[in-house]
Amino acid sequence: MPARRYKTGQSRLQESLLPPRLDDYVDQGNHVRAIDAYVDSLDLAHLGFLHAAGSATQAGQPAYDPADLLKLYMYGYTNKVRSSRCLERETQRNLEVIWLLGGLAPSYKTIADFRKHNAQALVRVNREFTLLCRELALFGGHTVGIDGSFFRANASKSSIHTQDKLKKQVASLEQDIEAWHTELDQNDRQDSRPDTPATTEDPSLTTKLEAMQEKLAAKQEQLQTLEASGDKQISTTDPDARQLTKRGQSVSGYNVQIAVDDEHKLIAASEVTNEGNDSHQLAPMAERAKEALDVESLTALSDAGYYESDQLKQCEDNGVTAYVAIPNTAKRFDQNGRFSRQAFTYDAERDVYLCPRGQLLSRTGGQALINQKHYHRYRSSARTCAECPLREQCLSDKGTFREIYRWEHEEVLDRHRQRMEADPEDRMRQRSALAEHPFGTLKCRSGWTHFLVRSFKKVRGEWNLMALCYNFSRVISILGMDGLMERLDPKAALQGR
Repeated sequence: MPARRYKTGQSRLQESLLPPRLDDYVDQGNHVRAIDAYVDSLDLAHLGFLHAAGSATQAGQPAYDPADLLKLYMYGYTNKVRSSRCLERETQRNLEVIWLLGGLAPSYKTIADFRKHNAQALVRVNREFTLLCRELALFGGHTVGIDGSFFRANASKSSIHTQDKLKKQVASLEQDIEAWHTELDQNDRQDSRPDTPATTEDPSLTTKLEAMQEKLAAKQEQLQTLEASGDKQISTTDPDARQLTKRGQSVSGYNVQIAVDDEHKLIAASEVTNEGNDSHQLAPMAERAKEALDVESLTALSDAGYYESDQLKQCEDNGVTAYVAIPNTAKRFDQNGRFSRQAFTYDAERDVYLCPRGQLLSRTGGQALINQKHYHRYRSSARTCAECPLREQCLSDKGTFREIYRWEHEEVLDRHRQRMEADPEDRMRQRSALAEHPFGTLKCRSGWTHFLVRSFKKVRGEWNLMALCYNFSRVISILGMDGLMERLDPKAALQGR
């Protein structure tokens, strides 16, 4: 018998007396079994899923069980498949999905509608899994890293307009319409001359003019709506998407905020905003993390984009010890060879500032209101400054004295500065390892750089599905399949052994 060069598979035409069970296609250690057990442990009606309490007396075809569709989405988002059309194909060819749904193959529209109509329920499911992680003692509950990242919306940059952009478009359209009118008037005057043969009017010119007038009216309406709303941008495709810019990066989308626990890098809390600046997100995210972790005090780490005095005070008032990288505001002074505010020392006992030569800046009467904050003024003596040998390094050419403004709660910033000076590098390295890990995994490994749905409600639903699947995969890596299955379905775990 000649030797075979390759291994041969089973003949597709081979008949079998006892065909294998569907369950035999998925081994006991497959992650799909954990998804199945977790969804079966949920009270979907209580979480608010549509058709979760469906009645057998309803007319027509019965609805798909929301548990099956949730299992499908969790499988898809865990395995880098998000499109409803792609998920539909998986139900027909993927043995794991066929096992998970028991051979059901819903259409792509049914799959897409489930994600669209159950956005709030998806938020609650993610919250439920966070509670489960807390019960399993997977959160340290001591330190979180807070960070934000831009995700593109299901809308182009051209669909988002600012006031300046709309005003320029209106002015350009008005100019073009005026040019068209001028050209038509010239044609009319030329036709009215007796020595000029009559010309046939081109109907396309009138059509183009009407189209431009309609476009102008639409732009003027958008501008009026924007001015009335008090907002800075308006989006014609996704009403809540905004043009966001940070560190040279500009996208039309959303700014996703996360708080990551330091024990196992699990996302403890998250939120979707459309603000391009992170400066007002520190205190709200720290409070969300405290609530999710059920702790009275917490340490929060974040980068310089979160540095804002009111946010630091709110954190301190709420039992959050913040470590935020301090931005370098003295760069402009250093480049010009002048003393920045950091060169002046505050003496709390005497309530004065000392300049680099030890001269006093005394507090003057009254307060200054700057950006809705109250500041005390400290001013040097003009006579002392005039005789100072370091005058050129301290004052401008026309300046006669130095003035410093101190926030009424400046001691909060002083305490924060002392904490950062005591251990700056280790804390910021810890922040980077915590907060950037999930975003790197979601964007680089899974390719989740954008949202497939529109509006805050639906986008938040999809983001919570992303966060749920990220945490779910992490928990399987931490506990192992057996460890997680024992907690989700002890009977199934014993049978699997």
